[in-house]
Order: sequence, then structure tokens, then C-alpha cells
Amino acid sequence: MTTSATPGRATAHTHLREVAPASPFTGLGGLLRLYARISRRQIIIWTLAMGLSVAGSVGAMKGVYPDQQSLDARAGLLANPSAVMMTGPAFALDDYTFWAMVANELMLYVLIAAAIMSVLLTVRHTRAEEEAGRLELVRSLAVGRSSAPAAGLIVVAVANLLVGAAVVVALLATGGPLASSCAMGLATTLTGLVFAAIAAVTAQLTEHAGGASGLALGTLALAFMVRGIGDVLNAQGSWLSWFSPLAWAQQTRVYVDLRWWPLAISVAVIVALLVLAGVLAQRRDVGAGLRPATPGPGDASRVLLTPGGLARRLVTPMMIAWAIGLFLFAVAFGTLADSLKDMISEIPTFGDLVPLDLEDLTSSFAAYVLKMLALGPIGLLVAGILRLRSEEQQGRLSGILLTGRSRTGTALWWLLVVALEVSAVQVLLGLGVGLGAGLATGEAVWLADMTLAALAYLPAVALAGGLTMALYGIRLRLAGAAWILVIWIAVDTYLGDLLGLPDALRGLSPLHHVPLVPDADLDVAPLLVMSALAALLTVIGLLALRRRDLTTG
Repeated sequence: MTTSATPGRATAHTHLREVAPASPFTGLGGLLRLYARISRRQIIIWTLAMGLSVAGSVGAMKGVYPDQQSLDARAGLLANPSAVMMTGPAFALDDYTFWAMVANELMLYVLIAAAIMSVLLTVRHTRAEEEAGRLELVRSLAVGRSSAPAAGLIVVAVANLLVGAAVVVALLATGGPLASSCAMGLATTLTGLVFAAIAAVTAQLTEHAGGASGLALGTLALAFMVRGIGDVLNAQGSWLSWFSPLAWAQQTRVYVDLRWWPLAISVAVIVALLVLAGVLAQRRDVGAGLRPATPGPGDASRVLLTPGGLARRLVTPMMIAWAIGLFLFAVAFGTLADSLKDMISEIPTFGDLVPLDLEDLTSSFAAYVLKMLALGPIGLLVAGILRLRSEEQQGRLSGILLTGRSRTGTALWWLLVVALEVSAVQVLLGLGVGLGAGLATGEAVWLADMTLAALAYLPAVALAGGLTMALYGIRLRLAGAAWILVIWIAVDTYLGDLLGLPDALRGLSPLHHVPLVPDADLDVAPLLVMSALAALLTVIGLLALRRRDLTTG
């Protein structure tokens, strides 16, 4: 028996040696092609969106600030601490050139967009793969331990390189100087990679992709606040500003006094964080996090057992985080409402960029700010409804239905919870704008006026949610197309007047039909029409959901 067993063991060991990965990076090429294929659409969209946004923004600024007088008036706005908080360090105010304005006021938002893209892509190819169980399946093959995370990070790095290149091309196409334009593109790439590395670390800490994304995006929010407070302490950046990765890119002083060395800090931090992520990954099991999940109670509460309770548990943390950030933005923008009078008188073309009533500038600007911020609740409603799609794709929705609950009832309760929370966020935005305007003008009446004005946007928000529910109910894969509407709403809101878009196209945006209250008279008719359409689309989605198969659509 011993003799016969030995060859069998030898054969087994020989087979294990044949399939065992030769190095930690075995199979890297195949995984790299797989991850690139999975994310190719997102990368193309981000690259095109960044390039077109930068080119469009620079072109818009050229039309609004055509001469030195208008530039000097714009520089005067940066004397407001809120303006510095919302844009960046204020360089060259004594000799404010057009490209100095681009560096001071556009660069921050380019960096934030690259950071968000990097966090989402990194978590998608690391923690999300583990949470779904796909990484364990992949590693059962002849694949090295480091191949999957390396492939994911390479794809993210390529995405950032493409975004950085798109920024450079957009800046050069609009007349930007070569060296500073290249520096701004490189700064965008490196800042995105810093937050990709941060996301790689947070992916080791928690078992869930949502938690990893939340921690990384929370770090981005903290970086924004640290940089903002630091720049308020010193308009050109204080010691506190240097604790923010966003400041390392801004302190290159592109288009003003170009210096490359702050980008070396970004490179060093990227390397250090990736090494840390690698070390942490070696200390945990696949699918687990370094921070173990806290065991819940033995029995779920009666509320949690309902679809509405589950939706509240899963969606509310995201709502709270975004509500805090949007509220701070609303207050900061609101404080600018009384700071534009002197600037507007010297920039007659400013109305081409922002449709303002020069006779009542404060009210007009506050109303416009509220319209811009309404895009946040629209995005939150779409994301909240699409979380139900994620539950279905992961098979968890089937478990709920096995308890005897109907599809339509589950979806309806889910929609109601998300809609109520989004409505609360919208009202909070009105309160924030009113608080900021009240602080700027010393008039408490702004609190009530702007809070009531925020209610006028609820039908437009509901219409976006109704369309999302209809797409989700008709076909699972169609649901993601709701983001196309969100993107178009953003284009129409921010660039519609400047680009002179036809009314037929602008009418596709629900926000286009909301009057700029309290500056304009309230027209109830379009609000009623949008409310009716939202209800109709919701019913269509619920009825379609009853007829289609789960997960296959």
C-alpha cells in the first residue's frame, strides 16, 4: 500500500508544481487585459469629459473676461475667504493674468475630478472584486498573489495618464503656454494616483467596497477642507495647506511662477502608500479586512426586516456624507451673493456665463447657486435607486423576495425612503444658501426665502428618479443610462447659456423648467407636469419590474 500510495502523492505534487504560479506576478498580462476591458467605457468617458470640460471652461472664461479690467475685478473677488476656500490659493493678484485665473480657479476642480475617478476605479478592481468573490475564483488558477492588485493599479494609472493628457491637450488647444499646461496635466495625473494609492490602502481595511470608497472619498473631503482652511490663513498657501495632496499640485504655481518640485511630494507619497497597501495585504485573508466587521445583534429589528428599513440602512450613510459636503458648499457659495456687485459693474460680459438679474444681483445669484446645487440631490436620487440594482446583481434582492415580499412593494418602499432622504438634502441646500446669504447681507429673511425656494426643485429631482426607476424596471442593463440625463442636466445648467444651446435640447433638462426662485416668479404649470411625468415613469418602472426576470433583465 505504501508503494502504491507514493506515486500517487508524487503525481499530485507534480501537478501542484505545474499549476502553482512561478512568481507573484504570474498571469498579470491576462488580468490586465481583463480589467482594461471591464473599465474601458468608464475610462473613455472620464477622459473625454475632462478634456471637453477643461476646454469648455477655459473658452467660457475667455469670453467673460476679455480685458485686464475684467480680470482685475475678478481678482478682487478672491479677497473673500469663501472664494479662496472654494477655489484655491490666490497667486498674482497684483498682476492678474487670464492664465493665472485658470490656475487659481479651475485647477482645484480638475484635481478633485481626477481623484474621484481614481478612487472609484481602484476600489472597483480591488475590494469590489474580493467582496463579489471573483478574486478568490481568479486566484484558484495559476495566478500570482500580486497580479490582481497590480493589474488594477496599472489600469488606474493608465486612466490617470489619459486624463492628464486630455487636460494638456485641452489647455494647449485653448492657447495655454506649453510648460505650465504640461505641468498642470502631470499634476492632475499624480494627484489622481495619490488618491488611487489612498484607496488601495483603505481597500485593505474594510471588507466592503462601499466602506473602502467612503474612507477614500472622506480623505478627499478632508484634504479639501485642510487646503481650504490653510489657504484662508494665507491666500498663497500656509503651512497647513501643505498637509493636503491637493495643495501639492496647486503649489506648482502653473501659469504664474512654475515650479516642479512640489510634485516630487506626490510621487514619494504614492510610492509609500502603495508599499503600505502591499504590506497590509500580506497580513489579511482574501475577502477579509484588517478591521474585522463588527458582529451585529443576533436578531434584526422589525424595521430592518422591511424593504424600507434595509434601504435606510444601506443608503443613509451615503446621503449623510454628501449632505454635509453639499451643505458646506451651499453656505460658502451663499456668502458670495453679496460680493459680486463691484465685479459685475466692471464685467459686462459676465451675464453670458451666468444668467443674472443685475437689478437684484444678490437674489439672482443666490437663486442660480441653488439651481447649480440641485444637481447634487438629482445625482443622489439616481445613485440611491441604482443601489437597488446592485442588490439585485449581487443576488441579495432574491433573498428578500424569498421571504414573501413582492417586487413592486420592495422597489416602492426603497424608492420612498431614498426620495424622502433626497428631499431632506434639497431642503438642507436651500437652508445652506440662505444661511450664507444671510451672513453676507446681515438679513435673516434669506433663510426662509431660500429654504422655500429649494422646494421648487423637487419635481425636477423626482422626474430624474422616475426615469431611473422606469429604466431599471424595463431592463437591468438600461438603468445605468440614467446617468446620461444627469450629465446632460449638468451641461445645460453650467454651459447652456454660454454655448447658446437650442431650446429643444435645453428642454430635455428638468432643471431648465424650474424658475429661478426667489428672483423669478414661480410658474406652477411646469412643476405639475414634471410631477405627473415622474409618477407615470415610476408606475411604468414598477409594472415592468413585475414582468422581467431578476438579474437577467
